[in-house]
Amino acid sequence: MARATSLEAAENFGRYAEALCRLALRLKGYRIEAVRARTPMGEIDIVARRGGALAIVEVKARRDTTKFADPVSPRQRARLELAAAAFLGRHGGLAGLAVRFDVMLVRPWRWPEHIPDAWRP
Repeated sequence: MARATSLEAAENFGRYAEALCRLALRLKGYRIEAVRARTPMGEIDIVARRGGALAIVEVKARRDTTKFADPVSPRQRARLELAAAAFLGRHGGLAGLAVRFDVMLVRPWRWPEHIPDAWRP
């Protein structure tokens, strides 16, 4: 059996972290609208809806238990804001919802930490 390369291992860990975050969101009453939504401006990890709010969720995962200093840089925020605008442009049925940007942090042996409304554009 061939060993996964470090890139494959990182991608697998990222997929695991996203799946865990989707489960956590569902348990909190969210409906998952999109996963790994690709836009010309970049990819959105999770788009989730609960009531009249649409959450654009960025998943950040670490393989160790260290703290997250600044999980989403200003550059990543700007990219996600552009990607969200492009996503909403293609999905008109979601346009009337209040959009917010959430972050979910995943560390080993811990339930994902959900930070709703982590920043405002």
